[in-house]
Amino acid sequence: MHRRFRLSLPGLLFIFVHIACLAAFWTGVTRTAAVLCIAMFVVRKFGITGAFHRYFSHRSYKTSRPFQFVLAFIGGAAAQKGALWWAAHHRHHHKHSDTDEDMHSAKLEGFYWSHLGWVLSDEYEDYDQNAVKDLAKFPELIWLDKYIFIPPVTAAVICFLVGGWSGLVVGFFISTVVLYHTTFSINSLCHMFGSRRYETGEESKNSLWLAILTMGEGWHNNHHHYPLSARQGFFWYEVDITYYILLGLEKIGLVWDLKAPPERYLKPDAFTAINKTTEPVPVPSTVPVHGALAEMSNH
Repeated sequence: MHRRFRLSLPGLLFIFVHIACLAAFWTGVTRTAAVLCIAMFVVRKFGITGAFHRYFSHRSYKTSRPFQFVLAFIGGAAAQKGALWWAAHHRHHHKHSDTDEDMHSAKLEGFYWSHLGWVLSDEYEDYDQNAVKDLAKFPELIWLDKYIFIPPVTAAVICFLVGGWSGLVVGFFISTVVLYHTTFSINSLCHMFGSRRYETGEESKNSLWLAILTMGEGWHNNHHHYPLSARQGFFWYEVDITYYILLGLEKIGLVWDLKAPPERYLKPDAFTAINKTTEPVPVPSTVPVHGALAEMSNH
């Protein structure tokens, strides 16, 4: 499907963030700035993987309303818009993955569009509010979605106050660019390269190296098979840093009811992409949004 490219205002700001990184040649890279860069990446990456993705998009665990706001703010600080916008588009992706309705299908549109093109285009500035009715009942989340610049500007100010100009450029801008491309690599590269354990009706794949770079999101075929799981690394040897953080938060009572994949999906005879079985096997990824919304309606 051919898409007409029209650059959006957020797309212009996205380009500006990349250009701002060049200022590091003038500010230099201090030790404080380097530490800020790592810390800002890890914290805000969890805001995407643990909050925007596994909590707001898939409701794979529960938390309190105050900590829900904290999660939304941390995710928003990654400069990838608000929780409602992010979750609405992600739920749409799961419902229509690798079809003409998918906004970032690497299979149909190629690497560029799935990685960057859809982000820069003004075609997806709005979102379907019906897809996130469960989230739209919280005024504070609506507020964060309306004022999307508050969380990232707050993060930028903190970096500047702690590390000066180098802290701002390296701690905020460079870490933000790394956040962008590691997140978008799941939309693009994880639908192009890797291995498949499950037949899911689309091209999702598992990738160890992307799982390491994205704190566990690289087990994308697992995720498309059972999106409601808080654990995307289904087995002990599948590194999933986001899940380890969630376990820590569970220990101190900030989150609870972490969902796990059903045991039947962990048995070798369920590995339909490996076994190439002709037996029909339940594949949640074909109707993940309906399944997720069914559960959400009970909250």
